[in-house]
Amino acid sequence: MRCGGYVLSTSPIGCQRTAGLGGTFEKLHKGHRRIILRALQVADSLIIGLSSDRFSAGMKKGHPIKPYNVRLADLKAFLKAVGALGRVDIVPLDDPYGPAISDSSIGAVVVSPETLRTALEIRRIRLEKRLGPLQIYVVDFVLADDGKPISSSRVSVGTISAEGRSLKEPP
Repeated sequence: MRCGGYVLSTSPIGCQRTAGLGGTFEKLHKGHRRIILRALQVADSLIIGLSSDRFSAGMKKGHPIKPYNVRLADLKAFLKAVGALGRVDIVPLDDPYGPAISDSSIGAVVVSPETLRTALEIRRIRLEKRLGPLQIYVVDFVLADDGKPISSSRVSVGTISAEGRSLKEPP
């Protein structure tokens, strides 16, 4: 099956018209790129909720987070590089749910194991609102050379590169 130009692996539901994905996308690393590419595989179009500066500040990530406009430019550059910018709508994300709890056109969300609980909550809210079913795709973490998940926090402190290569021993 083909969806948006990407060959899909066997899927119980096939291709979605629109999928949702949310994140801060600080230090756009290999794990981020994998989840975005997977989201592009499961839908013709993708809505990415990019955490607003206000929402990001409330997350208390333990490292500085680039301003929204910088993260937006980085995200658009990646999407352009993979030829997908025209299939993606990027919206500010001011809460954990974004448009997935109000937009009935979203048929799937793509999440990491870390955000699966939020996806299940989104599904519950949508059922209460009678917005239709929601398929959840969980994309495994990408592991760094040391066997631990690549994260923006680890990239920020210089333990690993954005590709997951070990740079130094943690303090």
